[in-house]
Amino acid sequence: MSDSPSYTLIEAKPKIESYCAYQERCDYEVRQKLYSWGLSSEDVNALIAHLITHNYLNEERFAEAFVSGKFRIKKWGRIKILRELKMRKISSYSIQKALEQIDDNEYLQTMRHLLEYKSKTTKGKNEWDKQNKLKRYLASKGYETELIFELFKSED
Repeated sequence: MSDSPSYTLIEAKPKIESYCAYQERCDYEVRQKLYSWGLSSEDVNALIAHLITHNYLNEERFAEAFVSGKFRIKKWGRIKILRELKMRKISSYSIQKALEQIDDNEYLQTMRHLLEYKSKTTKGKNEWDKQNKLKRYLASKGYETELIFELFKSED
């Protein structure tokens, strides 16, 4: 037997409205939640349409909030943010529009800050090894390889 509750369409409507009002959600997350509640695809589609018309669900708004939070709070780079948004099945248009919010100067400044912070705690056998660890760290945060190499050239 499943651990998730089972709701009717009437019961699910206020619950999903409150779920969407609490924080920005994407269509994919909401669909997954509704299916986990045991609703049929017909009911899920009806609720999604209701949420969109009543502005509980907005893909562009979700993408902008996601980009803003992941960049400013988690210090993620564009590549990682893009990959996460694609996993949530956000349209290319919304992704592009949201990524344009990131100021290039702020982006480079964040990279420098991360590099400065991480270089204090990173140890390597030699300078080359330490630089490679730092480059891998920035790449794992989702920063573009070209920008990482440019950053290290400017540090020399």
